[in-house]
Amino acid sequence: MKALAAFSFVLIIFIFIFIFSRAWPVLRASGIGFLIRTGFDAQIRDAFYSSAGEPMLVFGMYGLISGTITISLFAVLIASIAGVGGAITICELAPRGIVYILTAFVRLLASIPSVIFGLIGIITVVPLIQDMFVTDSLVISYLDQFQITGRGLLASIIVLTFMVMPTVISLSIDAINAVPLSYKEAGFSFGMSKFRVIWKILLPTARSGIMASIILAFGRGIGEAIAVSMVCGGLGIAPDLSRGLVSLLAPVLPLSSAIINKSEAMGSSAVEAALFSCAAILLIMGTLLSLCAKFIAHRQRKAIGYDS
Repeated sequence: MKALAAFSFVLIIFIFIFIFSRAWPVLRASGIGFLIRTGFDAQIRDAFYSSAGEPMLVFGMYGLISGTITISLFAVLIASIAGVGGAITICELAPRGIVYILTAFVRLLASIPSVIFGLIGIITVVPLIQDMFVTDSLVISYLDQFQITGRGLLASIIVLTFMVMPTVISLSIDAINAVPLSYKEAGFSFGMSKFRVIWKILLPTARSGIMASIILAFGRGIGEAIAVSMVCGGLGIAPDLSRGLVSLLAPVLPLSSAIINKSEAMGSSAVEAALFSCAAILLIMGTLLSLCAKFIAHRQRKAIGYDS
């Protein structure tokens, strides 16, 4: 077991070294502007046609990073509210006879391949958005900036919400079920209602597990590629929520989807370095989320006396 643990650690270090070594030409040439500059789509095109002697290595990832964070935040926010509510319903409110069926259904949803969610999004979500919000006048008004086709920020949020919600529900169920029965019995013995027992005892006690589920769902959200790339629109512009409804209909391009959508141009060394830089950002974001989850779990265990 120690040997396997050591091998896993070495493998992770190797992955970091490999990705950052491939991304280093773009990171070095772009500098801090890499995080605040836009225009990724045009830059990829210029990099593909640049010569090997003078490769185009200056890129801006702000549109991709902001798109990734915006989609993931909205999806995880909605999934957290609905997911924790669903977990409470399954654990405390649903009839005992259907709890097993509901739990099995949620875990089944969590195991569905992401391409299935993307296909459902194309068939149902995108046409629904087109019928409800997209009009000819709206399309013409923004034709000089981007095309409004139903594929964009809103479709990506909806699809990603249904993808990460099973993760929140299943892990929150485990966290709520881990609360000792004596805690609830103590609340009822003091005359607390069912709602107050859930709100004042169950949720605070299961907080660390619920937070871990939300962080893991966020991690899956920022790394999801296939399903989101099928409905995002594929244009690396930064979401501008000040536009109102139009901002939700505008196309976006998250980091993971950019790797897929632009992979056909990886014959160019400059494009390859740019896509590896997208992977490097995703790797950093995933690592920070993992450390955040460990920190929250440690603080919670320390608060209840498990860790010194």
